[in-house]
Amino acid sequence: MSKIITVTLNPAIDKSTTVPVLVPEKKLKCTQPVFEPGGGGINVARAIKKLGGNATALYLAGGYTGTFFTQLLEKEQIDTRVIEIAKHTRENLIVFDSSSNLQYRFGMPGPVVEEKEWKKLLSILEQMDGISYLVASGSVPAGVPVDIFARIASIAKKKKIRCIVDTSGEALQLAASEAVYLLKPNLGELASLVGAEEIEIGMVNDVAGKLVANGKCEVVVVSMGAAGAMLVTKDEAHRITAPVVKRISTVGAGDSMVAGIVMGLMKNMSMSDAARYGVACGTAATINPGTELCRLEDVERLFPQIQLSHR
Repeated sequence: MSKIITVTLNPAIDKSTTVPVLVPEKKLKCTQPVFEPGGGGINVARAIKKLGGNATALYLAGGYTGTFFTQLLEKEQIDTRVIEIAKHTRENLIVFDSSSNLQYRFGMPGPVVEEKEWKKLLSILEQMDGISYLVASGSVPAGVPVDIFARIASIAKKKKIRCIVDTSGEALQLAASEAVYLLKPNLGELASLVGAEEIEIGMVNDVAGKLVANGKCEVVVVSMGAAGAMLVTKDEAHRITAPVVKRISTVGAGDSMVAGIVMGLMKNMSMSDAARYGVACGTAATINPGTELCRLEDVERLFPQIQLSHR
């Protein structure tokens, strides 16, 4: 068992292809599709592997697509713990239009999960030992209660595991009520956490600081896209900026960022350096096409360029 475990409730096979031009009513010739295992926690585990670490991916999967999904993970030598479900694992489609250099992402709904299936996942978590970090990330499929991330966070708290949550909406709000170790919202998710319609970058420090002060978490790392990120704890607040790069795809950037933060902490980096490393990983993911995650060589090149400024 790895010291890092990721939890994914709604994984997906990401199928990527390219067309010369995307037009309606015509049969379009696609390039050979690329299949990759995806979903929040799955991508975090895969990115950790690319960075030289190991994480155990705990997830729900079923049907012939679930079998193929696990095979894709095993091909990447990811340690897996699968909870079999009755329904098929979903598939997503990513189409790149080479005439416009635009990417189109078609996200399919996940399967309906039965109560006994998601409860089995919680039971397995209860039995796991020797875990330092638990990353619960991604969306909540139909049939799973919206407080599932809060339940996972509660288990982590009892077992003294540092829990990192990266989700959205009510699931994120309920998870924060369990006082997790680290939250990684984007600007929209941060707004929903505090009941605001939107939050400007200049407001992030104060808003995130209130989450920490109110006991929602110990650390907030707010991802702000090309603007970098904001790190806030009870002791420090920093704006983290990344160098300008040619962004090809933002798919998996947030998951790569979380993976980098966890890897940095596992390497005993300071929180600020771990956040810088996370931004380097997130930035590295954006320069790759399709659903490809960060590459270690890109991360090592970008990391020294990540700037930290006090707020």
